[in-house]
Amino acid sequence: MHHLPQLITDLTLILAVAAIMTLIFKALKQPLVLGYIIAGVIVSANFSWFPSISDAQTENIKVLSEIGIIFLLFSLGLEFSFKKLAQVGGSSSVSAFVEAIGMSALGYGAGQLLGWSTMDSIYLGAALAVSSTTIILKAVEELGLKKKKFAGLVFGILIVEDLITIAILVLLTTLSVSQQVNGIELLLSVGKLIFFLILWFVAGIFFIPTILKKTRNLMNDETLLVVSIAMCLVMVYLAAGAGFSYALGAFVMGSLLAETTKAERIEHLVKPVKDLFGAIFFVSVGMMIDLKMIGEYAIPILLITVVCIVGKVITTGIGAFISGNSLKVSLQTGMSLAQIGEFSFIIAMLGTTLNATSAFLYPIIVAVSGVTTFTTPYLIKASSPFYDWIDKRMPERWRKSLTRYSSEATTITATSDFHQVVKSFVVNVLLFSVIIGALVFLSATYILPWVNEHTSYAIGRITVTLFTLAAMAPFLWGLIVRNERNESFVKIYSIQKYRSPIWVMRGIKLGLAVFSIVFLFNRFFSISVALSAAVIILFVFVFFRKKIQEQYDRIENRFIRNLNDRELQAELKQLEIQASKRNVALAPWDAHMTTFEVLPETSIIGKTLEELKWREVVGVNVAMIKRGQVTITTPTRYDRIYPGDKLYIICTDAQEKKMNAILRADKKLLEKQHDAEVELDKFTVEHDSPFINKSIRDSGIRTITNGLVVGIERDGERILNPESSMIFAEGDVVWIVGEKKLIDSIN
Repeated sequence: MHHLPQLITDLTLILAVAAIMTLIFKALKQPLVLGYIIAGVIVSANFSWFPSISDAQTENIKVLSEIGIIFLLFSLGLEFSFKKLAQVGGSSSVSAFVEAIGMSALGYGAGQLLGWSTMDSIYLGAALAVSSTTIILKAVEELGLKKKKFAGLVFGILIVEDLITIAILVLLTTLSVSQQVNGIELLLSVGKLIFFLILWFVAGIFFIPTILKKTRNLMNDETLLVVSIAMCLVMVYLAAGAGFSYALGAFVMGSLLAETTKAERIEHLVKPVKDLFGAIFFVSVGMMIDLKMIGEYAIPILLITVVCIVGKVITTGIGAFISGNSLKVSLQTGMSLAQIGEFSFIIAMLGTTLNATSAFLYPIIVAVSGVTTFTTPYLIKASSPFYDWIDKRMPERWRKSLTRYSSEATTITATSDFHQVVKSFVVNVLLFSVIIGALVFLSATYILPWVNEHTSYAIGRITVTLFTLAAMAPFLWGLIVRNERNESFVKIYSIQKYRSPIWVMRGIKLGLAVFSIVFLFNRFFSISVALSAAVIILFVFVFFRKKIQEQYDRIENRFIRNLNDRELQAELKQLEIQASKRNVALAPWDAHMTTFEVLPETSIIGKTLEELKWREVVGVNVAMIKRGQVTITTPTRYDRIYPGDKLYIICTDAQEKKMNAILRADKKLLEKQHDAEVELDKFTVEHDSPFINKSIRDSGIRTITNGLVVGIERDGERILNPESSMIFAEGDVVWIVGEKKLIDSIN
């Protein structure tokens, strides 16, 4: 008989018991996660009534369970998507952060009350801070509540919690290594995390969708599975090399692939692999449970379970309520999230792996998860009757106050153009600073040593410096001008009082650009050489600004196209379905759909598609126009183009370049707008005024002042937004918004 490796024997035992427990728990309509954990308890060395895994093989099982964590986080990233985070809204974000902070504090307090060490208490708080996405989604779906209002809020909170979980893992890793709370060190860790997340996101969105599109003809299911898993493991390696948890790398790559057109297909292919290794992970969780220890810590388990259920109901409910939801929705949300699950296991396992926590913490977390998982469906079902019970006994004065607060909290206030400009400035500086810093670091750390091996010392430094500077050039240009190419900036710049802050922001951006050039040259040369080079390079940039602008536009267009490709393809399929019903040919085979945003400064504003003749001149088809909340599908030749429109155009790569040139802002319009200063002013219609006895329309005042009459005071009466047919009379006080110089000319 051939010798069978012990690992195969152990896997046979693990999967056989897991399969039996899966069938049992499926029949009982209970979460399969608990079945896997019980299977782990049965096959562990702590359970003497059944064949167990040998101690010598536990390390192999541990490695397989870590692979399970990788695939769990990878699959979570595939379902996550950075766009989903932007779409869940402020209510979900506020609720999730209030819950995470509140439960971390309650968990830490409970640990201290039980006399535990500081690290045990911190890990307990972190484990209680997040809920189980898998268990909650399953429970809500089985109860038929997915379309309820609170369910949407719950799903949004779970998305934000996924990101919080990653942040917790990173911070706990840093904290466990240092074994002390160091505010500066934690702040540096957060900064490092933000730096790498931005870098990985930008690089991933730029390269990964392009690679998948270029190789789409070679991608069958087998190849795509291997490629996607390889990408996952490469990012795991990079994350570990950067000093982060390997789980972070898996999550990041999953979220990057979630933005591609292959996301659903990859998720489908990876699911069996995730289920297999996920089962091994949860079985390994059960193998670490000592039933005797659970009996010994029954009172802490009971206390922590109560803290978990009551604390999550209160903290999540408060977060949901203060963010503008009704008391009923807030209570239902809190009672739906009152448990912990697989991510709490991962957090607890991190403490065990790093030897940062005591041995009893892990089985306690698993036991609390088991109890709260069983209570989840019952809490969700009881949330509505519980609210009715509270509502009947609530004083009327309280009810009115709570209703009034909820109504006021949901009031939406428009963000001013200046706030938009400031926000764009911050994002612009952060994004391009990260990219430029990464290019300098990579050139100095990796490229320079290689070049020095193959060339002389001086030639190597000059070559690497020029190469890095060429790579930095488009991003330096983007740092300086990127956030000034939008409607909000043009509006703000035309108002005199905002020009000083804008020039301050411009000074900061220019200063960062100069600093980046000096920093690059100073890595390879003296500071005097670096300062002299910075001055020379600025003049070179001005001379070659058009070439640099074109290069930056190409990079930005590819990034935006890759970022929106998944949604664009979905909309294109929908349009193709609609077109096929009408027997309309939508696009040539080599075309793709691209979005273009219409700037207010373009020369096409107000023109119809018939007047523009894009189909005849360029050969493109306008498939759809999005105008705010209005969508115009397959627009007719009579539809006009307005500022802010998002055009969905089907074109080839060559046609796309032509459309970029057509839709570029008109420099003359920009210069005219920059020179204009808009203000609200008034003038009185005298007896000799050229406007007297003329209607607003016939007076030509709109053309003269390039403005708008917004009000008229006549005989003590104020008329707001007067009709254009209204006749000016002597003594009228006319309020007008327009260009200051032109208004002054009629006063």
